[in-house]
Amino acid sequence: MQAVVQFPDPNTADDDGLVAVGGELTSDFLISAYMQGIFPWFSEEQPYLWWSPNPRMVLFPSEFKVSKSLRQLINSGKYELRIDTAFKEVITQCSKVPRPGQDGTWITDEMIEAYSELHKIGITHSFETWFEDRLAGGLYGISIGKVFFGESMFFKERDASKFALYYLVQFCCENNFEFIDVQQSTAHLRSLGAKEMPRTEFLKILHNSVNKETIQGKWIVSR
Repeated sequence: MQAVVQFPDPNTADDDGLVAVGGELTSDFLISAYMQGIFPWFSEEQPYLWWSPNPRMVLFPSEFKVSKSLRQLINSGKYELRIDTAFKEVITQCSKVPRPGQDGTWITDEMIEAYSELHKIGITHSFETWFEDRLAGGLYGISIGKVFFGESMFFKERDASKFALYYLVQFCCENNFEFIDVQQSTAHLRSLGAKEMPRTEFLKILHNSVNKETIQGKWIVSR
């Protein structure tokens, strides 16, 4: 997979990470951005803003921390995992999650449509938690090479998003993914084993990882 659109060097941005303003939300723009360590983040009244913050938060699959309660949930059979069966519903639910300090959502209707187009070509994926045959939680993100770029998650039942994340990590382990990009640091992500790394280091490991073969198309549950 090739980066069709060349963005400014992320290393020239300040620590907040604003790299570029404008552009498009086409598949070529989005794939190129992620391959260069950049992601879009803006609200409805703003132009397209492209970011690469310093430091960057990543989760290495082998370092994911499974709590006793999460292990019990996994073993209980309470939830069912599905992959790529309700992508648009997952991203739409994520857009409705209240964010501390934010008025409104950065997952605009235009963003939903853009990532849904990527889903049609097998680049974006959803890990879904189902409870009594209804969607109870989940997450979505972008897969390029051996990197999964996590975008957002939601839950309507207790630990439903953690359940989905657990199985994303398992998928990454089984398919030799090198890391999951979770973008920015939060206490919740740190508690699950994610760590910060300098942007320069992130971009180095990213370059190697995204140029490996992409598992494109609909993903399936292997268990």
